[in-house]
Order: sequence, then C-alpha cells, then structure tokens
Amino acid sequence: ELENPTKPNEETVTLREQAAREQAANERVDVVNEGSDKGQMDPMLQKIRERYGRLPKKWAVDGGFVKLTALETWGASVEILAPLPKPKDETRDPHLPLPKDTPEVAAWRERMGTDAAKKTYKLRAATAECVNAQARTREGVQQSGVRGKAKNRCLALWVAITHNLLIWIRDLVTIPRAQPEAKMVSVA
Repeated sequence: ELENPTKPNEETVTLREQAAREQAANERVDVVNEGSDKGQMDPMLQKIRERYGRLPKKWAVDGGFVKLTALETWGASVEILAPLPKPKDETRDPHLPLPKDTPEVAAWRERMGTDAAKKTYKLRAATAECVNAQARTREGVQQSGVRGKAKNRCLALWVAITHNLLIWIRDLVTIPRAQPEAKMVSVA
C-alpha cells in the first residue's frame, strides 16, 4: 500500500527531508515541450533513480502518463498503478492480458483489476490531482500565457511555491498547539 503521510516512518521522513532540500533547489518542478505528459513516466523514473538512488516500490500515475514501453521497462522494478485504456472491443475485459502483452504489461492489466489496486489508485486523486485542481481554481492557471521552457518553468515554480505556502499557512492556523499548563500560586 501507499505510505500513510499522517503516520510517517523513518523512510518517509527521510524522503520528505530529501524532497524539501530538492524543492529548495528547484529540482522537483520540470517543464517539457510536449502537447501532453504522455510518455513522461520513463524520464521521470530515471530522474527519481538518479536523485534518490532507488525507485519507488509502488507508483500511482495518471493514465496519460503511461506508455506500454515504459511499463515494459520499469514494470519488473516498480508496481505501477495506472488506469487501463478502454478497449476498442467493448465486450473484451480490459483486465485480461492480450496475446502480444509482455509479462510486465500483463501483470499491470491483471493488477488493475484487483480491488486493492482500485482502492489504492483512488488515493491518488485526493493528493496529486488536488494540486492541479487548486492551481486551476484558486490561482487561475488554465493555460500558460508565456512562451519558452524557462518562463513556463518559472510559472510552474510560482504555482508550486504558492501551493506550498498556502498549505503551510493552513497548517500553522489549524494545527492545535500545546498550551502551557496553568500553575497554581497560593497567596498567604
């Protein structure tokens, strides 16, 4: 299962510390000059391995992020959770492997048919998609009004910084603080 962010263990704390250091160095935000994020899973996993020296055990990604070639490359190392595309033949069960599927792609299809994978994948929307939705609704980011990768990366960094600051302010205001105990003073 995906790690519970409210109950950090030593590994998640270490990853959060690494992520915080990298955010400070602006290494977590990247921009590609593509029409969509289709096929970006392969370069992203390469970057994760370079930065952390290892790969995630499980990874829930957007359906548009996945290409079968990336599943074939990384499927043996990472348990990838991504929605299956609708089959052209509506009578075919999408969770059943196709004759031409590699073992990694066949395992992905079967895995996504399990209740456990479906339940875990639903958690993704509450985390990853929340940031994108807030950027669209609160910050009004629909389409970029600037040209070039450098300017678009700057825009993406501003959105990320704004999101992180708003989360920090929310947590600062809503997390209960320990109140000092009142001491009884006797007056004689």
